[in-house]
Amino acid sequence: MATLIESLTKLPGVGTKTAARLAYHIVDMSADDVAALADAIRNIKTETHTCANCFTTIDSGREVCEICESPSRDEKTVCVVKDARDLDAIERANFYNGKYHVTGGLISPMAGTTQEDIRLHELLARAQKDGVQEIIVALEPSIEGNVTANFIAKMFKPFDVKVTKLAQGMAVGADFAGTDSVTIAKAIENRVPV
Repeated sequence: MATLIESLTKLPGVGTKTAARLAYHIVDMSADDVAALADAIRNIKTETHTCANCFTTIDSGREVCEICESPSRDEKTVCVVKDARDLDAIERANFYNGKYHVTGGLISPMAGTTQEDIRLHELLARAQKDGVQEIIVALEPSIEGNVTANFIAKMFKPFDVKVTKLAQGMAVGADFAGTDSVTIAKAIENRVPV
């Protein structure tokens, strides 16, 4: 039991009390349910990869995600997010109908992360290839998010591409996954130039 509790505390937001509660719940689960949970955890690394177009996480067996494949999505508008969790949060708001680009991180000079370490060159190449007209920067309102947003704006300055960012209203330091859908939808609706 102690090993399971210790393993569960490695999950974000899971302290010792929550880990113990989850461990005891797992003990009470049927053997089939525990086996299914263990298989799902074991297989997550082998059964997922990144979309070849936008870099979100998708199931193996596909090269491109459903959003990138969808002809009903506006391919001239691309929303830039840090990771798949942020993309999912925006999708839950059920307001945005364009495509996405997952950077995989933020520029952070203090952490030694530069624009070369995240997928910004891929964004530029994709925007030029697909004739993107607007880039919506939907990065967390932090120093790193602002540095990355400003770099993206400078990167697209020589091109005829409108670069906007979400309107304020999201708490500084907030992550998309913990933000309600109405706030996200309003932030997208009221986006401003970068």
